[in-house]
This record gives sequence, C-alpha cells and structure tokens, in this order.
Amino acid sequence: MSSKSPVVGLLGGGQLGRMLCESGAPLGAQIAVLDVENCPAKQINNSRLHVTGSFKDPAKIKELAAKCDVLTVEIEHIETEVLEEIDTNGIQIRNADGTTTTRKVAIHPSWKTLRLVQNKYEQKEYLRRQGIPVAEQVAIQSGDAMPASMEAASQKFGFPWMLKARKDSYDGRGNFKVSSRADLEQAAKEFGNLSCYAEKWVPFELELAVMVIRTEDRAGKMRRVIPYPAVETVHEDNICSKVFMPPRNVSADVCRRAQKVATSVVEKLWGRGVFAVEMFLTKDGDIIFNECAPRPHNSGHASIESIPYMSQFKAQLAAILDEPLPDVLEPHVSSSIMINILGGAEPDSHLPLVETAKSMYGNKTAVYVHLYGKESKPSRKIGHITVTGFGPIVDLEQFARPLLSMTDVIRQERLRASRKALRPRAAPTPEQPKAAKENPLVLVTMGSDSDLPVLKAGIDILNQFGVPWEVDITSAHRTPDKMAQVATDAASRGIKVIIAAAGGAAHLPGMLAAYTPLPVIGVPVKATHLDGLDSLLSIVQMPRGVPTATVAINNSTNAALLAIRFLGAFIPPLLEKMQKYQLEMEHQVKDKATTLRDLDVDAYLAKMGQK
Repeated sequence: MSSKSPVVGLLGGGQLGRMLCESGAPLGAQIAVLDVENCPAKQINNSRLHVTGSFKDPAKIKELAAKCDVLTVEIEHIETEVLEEIDTNGIQIRNADGTTTTRKVAIHPSWKTLRLVQNKYEQKEYLRRQGIPVAEQVAIQSGDAMPASMEAASQKFGFPWMLKARKDSYDGRGNFKVSSRADLEQAAKEFGNLSCYAEKWVPFELELAVMVIRTEDRAGKMRRVIPYPAVETVHEDNICSKVFMPPRNVSADVCRRAQKVATSVVEKLWGRGVFAVEMFLTKDGDIIFNECAPRPHNSGHASIESIPYMSQFKAQLAAILDEPLPDVLEPHVSSSIMINILGGAEPDSHLPLVETAKSMYGNKTAVYVHLYGKESKPSRKIGHITVTGFGPIVDLEQFARPLLSMTDVIRQERLRASRKALRPRAAPTPEQPKAAKENPLVLVTMGSDSDLPVLKAGIDILNQFGVPWEVDITSAHRTPDKMAQVATDAASRGIKVIIAAAGGAAHLPGMLAAYTPLPVIGVPVKATHLDGLDSLLSIVQMPRGVPTATVAINNSTNAALLAIRFLGAFIPPLLEKMQKYQLEMEHQVKDKATTLRDLDVDAYLAKMGQK
C-alpha cells in the first residue's frame, strides 16, 4: 500500500460519512466504508474496499481494518473492545502464499476517547477532575438501594434535578426530571434497572458549540488543538434545527471563553481528528460543559462554506493522516446560518424549501443546498442549507427569513400530522399491529372472549400511542388461580397498568386490584340484563382500601386513555403525545363551532346527514 495514498477506514456511512467522502474526493483520499450497501456515503464514493455490514459487528470491523491504514468513525457508539484489540495487537493480514502478517492500524480518535464519551457520567467526572466546568452530579445506585440514593440526591440538590442514564442517553431519552418528592417512586420504577446518575438542575440561556481539531505525534503525545469559531445551536423537538455563527446577542468575550472551555476539554482526550464540544451559557454568563462528540458534528456543517480551506471534514482527514493544518481557523465570511432539512409530514414536504433555497441570491450573500440521499421520513435529517453573508448575523437572519419560515411551516405540518394520527377513530382493520410481545406496559384482560369486541377500541388507542401491550383471558370465577397468579406476577414482569373488562357480576377488575399494587382500570361490559348497570356498580363499589378505577359502560377508549395518562406521569414522550391528543380534540371542537357559525342550523344538520 503506497504511503502517498493511505486508506482511511470509516465506521458508519451516513450523512457525516458522505460529506467526509465529498471532502476527500478532490484530495484523492481513499475512504473505505463499513455500512449497509446503499448508505449515503457509498452512494457517492465507489470503492472495491468497501465492506457491507454493521459498523457494530467486531468481525466486520476487523475485515475493514485489514484493508486500511487508519480507522475513524462517524458515530461514537462503536464496540471499543475490538478497537482496543486492534490497537494493541494489530490486525492479521493473510498473504497470497497463505502466510499471515501482523500490521499496525492507527485508530483515531482513540478507543479510549470513544469508551469515555459513551458513559456520560464517567465523561463528566473525568473532565471535572481535569478542571472543566460541569454541572454538579452524583452517582445513583441501582436496584433496592436506588430510592435511598435518590433521596440523598434530593437532599443535596433540592428540586428539580435530573435523573439520567449513564449510557444511550440522547435527544431527551434516558432523562427524567425529578420535580418533587412525588416523582421519586416513578423514577425508581422507570430507571431502576439502569445505571444512572443525578445532575443538578442548571437553567441556561442558550446552547453553544465549538468544533476543535486535535493533533498528536506518532507517540500519541498531543501537539496542539485548533478551535473553530463558536456557534449557537437551536433545538426544536429535541433535534438541532439551526446553527448561527456568530451566536446572536452573545459578546465576543463569551465566544472566546467558549473556545477556551472547548479546547481545554479536547486537550484532555486522546487521538486525532475533529471534536464537537457542546456547552450551556447561563444567565450569569457562566459556560457549563454539556457533552463531547469525537467526530464531525451537525454544529460544524457551515464550515464547508464559511471556512472552505479547512472544513470540519477536510480537517478530520488532515488530522488523522497527520497532514499540515493552519494555525488559526478564520472564516471567510462574517456570518452564517445552517438550517437542517428535516423530513415533513409527507415525503415531498421539503421540496419547496429546497427549490426556494436554490433560487435565492443576494448582495454579498450565498445559499448552499446539501442533500444526503436519504428517504424522507418525519423529523429525519435529510439535508441542510447553509446561508453565508458579509454583514452582521441579524441582517443574514433577515435575508434567510423565507427559509426559516418554511422550515417552521414544515415543522407545524409535521406536528399537526402527528396530532391527526392520535385522533379518536374507528376500529382499524385486522391488519393493524398486534400485541407487543416484548416489554408490554399494559395488560388488557377480560373474563370472557365475548368481551373482546368491547376492548378492541381501547387496544386501538394503545396502538395509536405506540404503547406496548398484551392481551389475556382471565376469569375471576372459572380460573381463579390463574387470575391470582396473573395479578401477582404483573408488576415483576414490567406491567405498569392493567385494564380489565367484565360483565354481569363483574368481579374481575376488583379481584385483580386485590392481588396487585398496580393501578387497575375496570371496563363495565353491557350484558344481556340491566344494560350493564350491574357491571358498572359491581366495579365502582369496591370497598375502601382496594381502589379500582372505573370508566363508563363499554368505554374501553377511556380506559386506554387513562392508562396512557398513568404512563405519561413517568414516560415524557407519552405525556407529550397525550397533550397533542388533547389539543387536537380542542381543535376539532373549535372547527365545528366555526362551521356552525358560518352555516345556519339546517345547513349544518344537512352537512351532518341528520336532515
């Protein structure tokens, strides 16, 4: 393999890999990608060295390493054990004559950095010991010791504070806001099996980010770090939507301090490449480290046009291949705005935005469109637009207003479509999703299969909200032993709510409630006699000490919605979906009121088909 043309192995071939290949092509860089066959990076980079498979598969990683001089990543969630093995022992290469040779393969950033950043608690603890300003945090013990550990955190921080999973916590997932002591029990139930930590609540004014280039000599000793200009990142629906350079209404001194914090973070890590450092700016002007990504990052996309001689992607290649880098990274423009193109309610929702961007030209401004070759799905990052200018950021923001407004329209349509999907509707066809077999949260049970048509409407609601459930037939009179076992075992299996339908004597919901500490919601079923009033009274008249929630006769829809409200108390995405559902019902009533005002009564009844 020629030393003039080293092969870079890339673990992951999404949009970051695609832009890395785009940057490397003019330089003649050889980039071999490990990912699925038609990933975005492979679409624009044809190479016989590509490997098809998962970038989390150790065997495939070794297969790629055997073809490369250096390995790098576009995502940090890689099995670091195999990278450590390659770094320590090299990779076995089979020669044409059947013999094997061990060859050294460089890994940048280092597996040590990847392993550290995968655990957010350890990442922050390590950086805190290095003098980096981070939010105060304490470890939370798991299992039986968790309640006492959380109580200690509450005493230390007061309310509110954040309970966070150490791993796989991103975009709001793996986070639980503990607002009062009443939240502790639910937090323990939701996070009891996870490795967690508590973080002091830190209100912030805005989010800042700085990309940093890190170089090392061949012995692994750091040479220097070079920061890019600080930017402001804006998140909507837990996704980065816009990036402003320079940050709006932020002083140059704050930007310099953000660069200093970012470079201090990267100095403490290992390996070559570009690193994204995200920070919070508080109302008191303090800069608090949030997290680090050891790779090119969404917040650095505008560098393709604003610093064309050394974009973050060109810098990634130059750093890991130990090629010359500038001493200072100065943008060629005064301001830039990066706008993420996120999939809308329809597959073509983004096309008017793209066409508008292509048509925009201004005095000393420029607009650049990047599409990633991805199928459009709601909220998926399918491209970005960069707007650059030579005036202040406020002027550039005004020039970009049509694009910013269109992205907001796409977002609102996406949210409305989400609300529409949650509207109460008729029972779906049998092809609708069946019961979730893994990790059900709701047990739907009945005394007889004759009750199933009544429960079908509630099951449809659970499907609409994406709540995993399971269904069973459990008679309080004909299978009392099974009923008791089902109720007793439910909590330990992960069930959070039980919905039970029964007619006539309707003992099932109350008996289940007697055997389980979980909330039980009874659905009275209209039987042959008394129109279901007997069922309703049987369930609602439970004795003191054995509460059993009860909905109207045959109203399994309300039972499912009530179950979702219980779950939403400790599962934020379900709480948000319920809020959208309620808002959609409000919109429906207002729409009907408007129509009734516009029409007379006879016309409205005719429209309803009632005249």
